[in-house]
Amino acid sequence: MHLSKSQYMRGLQCPKALWLFKNRKDLAAEPDRRRLNLFATGHRVGDLAKQLFPGGVEVEYRQSDYQGMIDETARLIGSEKVIYEGSFASGGVFVRADILVRNGTVWDIYEVKATATTKAVHKPDVAIQWYVIGNEIPLGRAYLVHLHTGYVRDGELDIRSLFAIDDITEDVQAEQASIESNLDNLKVVLAGSEPDIPIGTHCNNPYECDFHGYCWRDVPYPSVLDLCRLNGNKKFEYYHNGIVTYEDAKNHIDLNAVQTLQVNTALNREPHIDTEAIADYLRDVSYPINFLDFETFQDAIPRFDGQGPYKIIPFQYSLHILHENGDLEHKEFLADEAEDPRLRLARHLLEDITAKGTIFAFHQSFEIGVINGLARHIDRYAAQLTAMIGRFKDLEIPFNRLMYYHPDFHGSFSIKSVLPALFPRDPELDYKNMDIQSGDVAMDIFPHLHEIDNPDEKAAMRESLLAYCRLDTLAMVRIWESLSKTTDGADK
Repeated sequence: MHLSKSQYMRGLQCPKALWLFKNRKDLAAEPDRRRLNLFATGHRVGDLAKQLFPGGVEVEYRQSDYQGMIDETARLIGSEKVIYEGSFASGGVFVRADILVRNGTVWDIYEVKATATTKAVHKPDVAIQWYVIGNEIPLGRAYLVHLHTGYVRDGELDIRSLFAIDDITEDVQAEQASIESNLDNLKVVLAGSEPDIPIGTHCNNPYECDFHGYCWRDVPYPSVLDLCRLNGNKKFEYYHNGIVTYEDAKNHIDLNAVQTLQVNTALNREPHIDTEAIADYLRDVSYPINFLDFETFQDAIPRFDGQGPYKIIPFQYSLHILHENGDLEHKEFLADEAEDPRLRLARHLLEDITAKGTIFAFHQSFEIGVINGLARHIDRYAAQLTAMIGRFKDLEIPFNRLMYYHPDFHGSFSIKSVLPALFPRDPELDYKNMDIQSGDVAMDIFPHLHEIDNPDEKAAMRESLLAYCRLDTLAMVRIWESLSKTTDGADK
């Protein structure tokens, strides 16, 4: 058996995923842009963390020469004080340590993660390194290096303040007792045919599995797994006990009010509309009506002063303004990717948004959070920005409070679920027609625009960002109009 550290961790999450990776890798989904950017971020953070221990020697990765990397590491152990990417093999497992630091007669392991905290999954990750490396050299302590979210950049990047270092030696040593049995179990799995392991919460925990499409290929949609406000373990318990479809759920599960509505509307193919509740919700809306949506990014490594790791930074907004005479006006802003976007964005927003009237957002806590963040960062605009907050109204409320429920929501109240259910055949409102189809993709694109040298490619990316955000607010306008039509004839 030959395993890398990542393969061992894959096997701990799901032995079937490891077997598929070793035998049917063709069934795995290709990594999307977001996952590739996560990999790239991890590499950048790892490179920066080496500056915590300067003067080390790096063992270059050579895919076809693992033994050469191991031999090179063995030579460096005899002469160096700091080694980056030291390579070791023992018990059929190959590992590379991010940073090894000589500490007297022993070596300390420093594992670097581009996360804000030490997570439970990091401990077996370091434990397998300890198991393998400890068979070759004496070890002292094990540390997890992660980003320190309390750090705020001010001038040059302060590497020592950017990172936090947690001593996880005791946790890593406690994990040693289970490693031999884990390896024995994985050896048995890999020696046999594809294991029969049913789907479960492990499919997405701690990481989303790239064999999800293969293992879930026979799951109908919708199914009991789509029931909202139901514990994940309970969903799979029902599923594996033969309660799979909505019809099964209706006959065998004590559904709550939300789930009952979800199931009944799906089976009857009729939406639930509470016109009185919707009319009450719309009663205090005042013109001109502003429909506002932000796009944001979260850099792991802060680029700008006043920015910390994973701090939410808005870079774009779209604003549709509906006037009482029916005129619809659109305004938008997309930052220059080479500069901190917050000051210009705030100034443009205060110029564009109307001085009075309702401000709609879909899931308003996000937009309000962005505005509060801008107010904290920009003193000169703080009062004007915070004055906007009292004008907000959440367009998600009619849906998540069940004033309006459509069977095609399938238990989700996001705008990506509501819009196609209300407008199933409108190409103007179809995110699938867009180059960018989700906020996650938008937030991955903008932080990397400054790295693109081709001006045509950059211009195309910027236009795609504008088009995506524009659809978000146009979608809100159309949803508001649809809600208003349901109350025609009601006492407003």
